[in-house]
Amino acid sequence: MQLPNPIAWTSAGQIRLLDQTLLPSEERYLVLDSVESVAEAIKTLRVRGAPLIGIAAAMGVALAAEGGPEQVRAAAAMLGATRPTAVNLHWALRRMERRADRAAMVGEALAPALRAEAQAIWDEDREMCERIGALGAPLIPHGATVGTICNAGALATGGIGTALAPIYHHQRLGRGLHVVVPETRPLLQGSRLTAWELTRAGVECTLIADGMIASRLRLGDVACVLVGADRIAANGDVANKIGTYGLALAAKVHKVPFYVLAPTSTIDPSVPDGAAIPIELRAAEEVSEWQGVRAAAQGVSVWNPAFDVTPAELVTAIVTDRGVVPPGQISRLMD
Repeated sequence: MQLPNPIAWTSAGQIRLLDQTLLPSEERYLVLDSVESVAEAIKTLRVRGAPLIGIAAAMGVALAAEGGPEQVRAAAAMLGATRPTAVNLHWALRRMERRADRAAMVGEALAPALRAEAQAIWDEDREMCERIGALGAPLIPHGATVGTICNAGALATGGIGTALAPIYHHQRLGRGLHVVVPETRPLLQGSRLTAWELTRAGVECTLIADGMIASRLRLGDVACVLVGADRIAANGDVANKIGTYGLALAAKVHKVPFYVLAPTSTIDPSVPDGAAIPIELRAAEEVSEWQGVRAAAQGVSVWNPAFDVTPAELVTAIVTDRGVVPPGQISRLMD
């Protein structure tokens, strides 16, 4: 099973990043040596996926360590402004700031302390992905067909993924699954990223257009749906890539279990429900154009939210590294 490695340190202490905007046609790696370049990569989706955004941001803060505590705080502010919905981003930045404060209190060298903290965030995410895979795998019958949306695999995390982790767990044990992959408009993360990643890993998959989701579930061959999350509210409402809500509605009608898989760092107990989750609005050109070519009528208005909110009542269970619970009991995982 061959999985991509979307982020790494270089021998010179810079960040080596897979540019996901170019997939699947080109596998190009960028070398980022400044906070500004990391911020640009996050904002333009060269790096994406809530857990991986957090890791990249933490590594970006580490790049600013030579400038001292003030530069670290400025770096955290710049990176925190890139994307509002993914709570892992802000969780990782707060953790890096706390580590910088501790280093300053005891006179510890800042650069190695922050690099070690960023590496710890990455290592912990890798371990969390493994636990999510192990806990989620028993929910899927052997040899089943499952559905997903967007990309919540190795390209979105520091390990084997969240929503795709149980699939890779089965794959390692020789229990092949089949995955139905919606294209995920408007940026096609399903067709460009998930289909590429699964095919590379040797997992059978079928690509469908987003408008085919309900019809595919109606066939009755999809055993369950697995999705990731960018933020989970205290009541179990889930913000994820736009289109997730529609998929959840179709799953409910067709009595298909709908599972959300995410690390506990994605749970935001400060947000009471989905209505309080900030939803990122992105550029109109992502909908009206494709690769620089106009695909919509001139003058038409565009509404382009990057995420939607799936109410807790549509979620069968939430799978995290700490356990599997109904969405209404998500607070149990934060004790």
